[in-house]
Amino acid sequence: MKCVIASSRCDNIKNVYPLIREKLKNEVELLDDLTSIEDIENRKDLKDVEVIFSTWGMFKLTEEQIKRVFPNLKALFYAAGTVKYFAEPFLNCGVRIFSAWQANSVPVAEVTFAEILLSLKGFFQREVKQRSEWNNSDPENGYPGCYKANVGIIGAGSIGKSVISKLRSTDINIKVFDAFLSKEQIEDLGAEKVSLEELFSTCDVISNHLANVPATVGMLDHNCFDKMKKYATFINTGRGAQIVEADLIKAMEDCPTRMALLDVTDPCEPPLETSKLYSLPNIRLTPHIAGSIGNEVQRMAQYMYEEFNAYKNGEKTRFEVTIKMLPTMA
Repeated sequence: MKCVIASSRCDNIKNVYPLIREKLKNEVELLDDLTSIEDIENRKDLKDVEVIFSTWGMFKLTEEQIKRVFPNLKALFYAAGTVKYFAEPFLNCGVRIFSAWQANSVPVAEVTFAEILLSLKGFFQREVKQRSEWNNSDPENGYPGCYKANVGIIGAGSIGKSVISKLRSTDINIKVFDAFLSKEQIEDLGAEKVSLEELFSTCDVISNHLANVPATVGMLDHNCFDKMKKYATFINTGRGAQIVEADLIKAMEDCPTRMALLDVTDPCEPPLETSKLYSLPNIRLTPHIAGSIGNEVQRMAQYMYEEFNAYKNGEKTRFEVTIKMLPTMA
């Protein structure tokens, strides 16, 4: 079987596939990496390729290009998250696509879980910079700790479910807003189904995991943020488009004891230099690091290697993407 690793971002191939490349060399005929449109148009050996391995930087090709350049292509294994920007032409050509979205959800859930626990202790608001600030009293019980606190999860997709699973190891009360899951389904997760209004008005920490689809754009606005409790924390490790940024900023300005932890922003990432997101003391920005970084990116290649072996051996696969899934995928 002839295979190729393809991405316009050579560093990503180097970082994502160092271990899996060596395994593949012993199992398939692995061609030279495909790293440019010029390669796609000029290389003659691609016509016999049956499987593409890829990651961030996968080429966006037309159906005509796929049929002409890869006439024998059967499957594409994508060691990264969303495939929405390139998948449809491949699927229309009968190419099966598998994505490591689940692997990429692991570090996001880990970071979110950690931030939730720290937020419940007031970790981000109570940093000590001088001796006179050394005071752990909390007369208003603004920071309840992790016993019987209320945590709200917006969207119980793959990452939301992973966060819920981790929270179940604690004594935290979990509330969930998800328009697509029933009360019984959310209770099966170990959580309580609530309205968006109740979630924002009653939870000590709120974490966004909505799918990045047109229906959710701007969904979290002043109607939500204005209802946040005095010491509540809003976490966004998902996507920035669901947030009306100006409304979030105003809610933080109106109540300086609130906190927002933002790993993603919108309408631009990073925000413009003039954005108040940089200057407000109760907003903390991180540069989109919740997803796979460092050695974590190799987990995605491992997931796709295991998926490839299941595919090759005619066994059940776990992470195939279908044309029907694309509209609602993150």
